[in-house]
Amino acid sequence: MVDLCAEVAKVVSDTFFLDPATVAADSPLEELGIDSKGRVRLLAALEVYYGVTIDLAQLDRFTDVAAVAGVLAEALDERTGTGRAS
Repeated sequence: MVDLCAEVAKVVSDTFFLDPATVAADSPLEELGIDSKGRVRLLAALEVYYGVTIDLAQLDRFTDVAAVAGVLAEALDERTGTGRAS
């Protein structure tokens, strides 16, 4: 997941025009200036970039970069069919 965190950090910095050095895995989105509308924008960017669908209900889990990477990992698993059945 470390590589995925780095990729998400890059998407965050590119989407919101942030200095990549300021975006770490434990960076809270709120401290990066990303509000609820920004989280929707980030969700859309991830969906387009990775070709996945992320349920809007997952936005509550978008608290920091690592948490976003976790949600993305689940969406990627679902897309490839490698996810675990609930």
